Amino acid sequence: MRRVVSLFLPHLAIERLRRLERSATRLPDRLPLQLPVDDDPGACSVPRGGGWRPGARWAPDELPSRGDVEAQIATLPTHAQPPMRELGRRSEAASHPYKAATSTPRISAPLAKPLEHAPLALIDKVGRREEVVAACDDARALGVHPGMAATHARALVSDLDFRPAEPEADAALLDRLALLAVRRWSPIAAVSPKDGLWIDLAGCEHLHGGEERFCRRLIAFCRRAGFTARVAVADTPGAAHALARYGRGDLIRAAPGATASALALLPIAALRLAPSALSAARRFGFETIADLLPVARGPLARRLGLPAITRLDQALGAVAEPITPREDAEVPLVERRLLEPIGTAEAIEQVMGDLLRDLANVLQERGIGARALRLTGLRVDGTEQVVAVGTSRPTREVPHLLRLLKLKIERIDPGMGLEQFWLVAPHTEPLDAVDLGAVLAGEALVRDPARLVDVIAGRIGPRAVFRVAPVESHVPERAVTRSDPNEMPGPWPKWPRPIRLFARPEPLARVMALMPDQPPRRFEWRGKTYKIVAGDGPERVHGEWWRRDAEVWAVRDYYRVEDDAGGRFWVFRRGDGFEDDTGDLSWWMHGVFG
Repeated sequence: MRRVVSLFLPHLAIERLRRLERSATRLPDRLPLQLPVDDDPGACSVPRGGGWRPGARWAPDELPSRGDVEAQIATLPTHAQPPMRELGRRSEAASHPYKAATSTPRISAPLAKPLEHAPLALIDKVGRREEVVAACDDARALGVHPGMAATHARALVSDLDFRPAEPEADAALLDRLALLAVRRWSPIAAVSPKDGLWIDLAGCEHLHGGEERFCRRLIAFCRRAGFTARVAVADTPGAAHALARYGRGDLIRAAPGATASALALLPIAALRLAPSALSAARRFGFETIADLLPVARGPLARRLGLPAITRLDQALGAVAEPITPREDAEVPLVERRLLEPIGTAEAIEQVMGDLLRDLANVLQERGIGARALRLTGLRVDGTEQVVAVGTSRPTREVPHLLRLLKLKIERIDPGMGLEQFWLVAPHTEPLDAVDLGAVLAGEALVRDPARLVDVIAGRIGPRAVFRVAPVESHVPERAVTRSDPNEMPGPWPKWPRPIRLFARPEPLARVMALMPDQPPRRFEWRGKTYKIVAGDGPERVHGEWWRRDAEVWAVRDYYRVEDDAGGRFWVFRRGDGFEDDTGDLSWWMHGVFG
């Protein structure tokens, strides 16, 4: 299920300027450590003449009391007084021996005073007049709010700090934050309207410890950077956008499937409606989103307009609202703009070849190969057609990649024509030179199946192409696994195994066999009776006791049997025929040889 995170920075413009001021202001240098100097330190207690050591003969016979020692220490200057730990056992617990010690100097520099800022307001030209577009909390407390005329704000607060707004700098900061989100958090992240981001967590929330933990870490990240943040999670971008800006609390999570109930109490302005639609809603008495839900779409569209209905359906999930991800500048990208729109398969193939040749040059310069390609075509009506292909190994061979993209041409709907194309390699890996020494020497070279694997995977899907590799296990159903089709599997055991091994053994009925170690003579399987004329076995397989307690004493006796029609089967019996703990003596079919 799709889950979208909306990050809202309500004071982005103000806090960005405050952050620049803090970085420009430097704390005063720390004062050097200066110890007091005493000109008359007094007589030294250690005898002169050398030869002193602890416990020498010159030591007095009677040790002074603790009070005498403290009195002597009090007469010494400050720098000569020994620390308290040398006077005897301390009452507090000793510090951990492996804990990092934090030393605090006795004399340090005076703490820097907190920066005192005047009330700040940002002004920008809206229409024909200058208006306040952002204001700090102190300015709001004085009555200055966004939308107020700049002259009115100056007359209201005389010492107000007026600065011109910088929307380009704010947009650049959001763009850098979106790029960071694409690189670290989710491949689908974009800038949302009104100072925020959209982050699609579908398929990657487990990498961050879940939705709630990711949101808390996101809020902590913004707080460390000096920004106030509000985060909301919902099923749709519109719902997350509305909850982040009009919900209660810094972290709001709408339960999956409960989008309508989460949006019911929010005002209509949360739907990103036009001012004309908002004024019409107030005129008809609509205050919250809950007032719009029971109204039929036809009368509501006549009152508020069709765009308002689209916004409501997008928030509820009835209409798709895709997120155009922010493209990473480091991702290899090539582009072609056409003089005239094209719509035939031959023309699209020609453009694919030109884009691949340009992309191959970019990949070669960087020393990398493509593992995935995404081709985007822009139609005349403004919609996009996207196809993607993947490779099993990094490559930059134009003919091979063109063959993969040609398989996707039938999925492109040109409409009235395609006028622009982008080719992106979102997944790349290092690609070094290929060693051709064996080929030049005339030795046999094993062909690389990567091209065949890519073509087949492009037709039937990447998960349908795999190799069967052995696993070190005596239990037959655990002794094989799926592996990369391009890698050769390890050596197989020499035990006789059937050509077709069932994923789950199937039970046999009405089995006739001599106990304890004879193969069955007759059994019924899938409603048909089989008469056995030859058999070989048993091959005893014990359970893997380290997995679970039920396999500690489990035993299977396998037999290769042949019926009167020539069919060869692989059957087994649970239990050894002596101990009840080894199995219930039931018979099972596990594979077919021919």
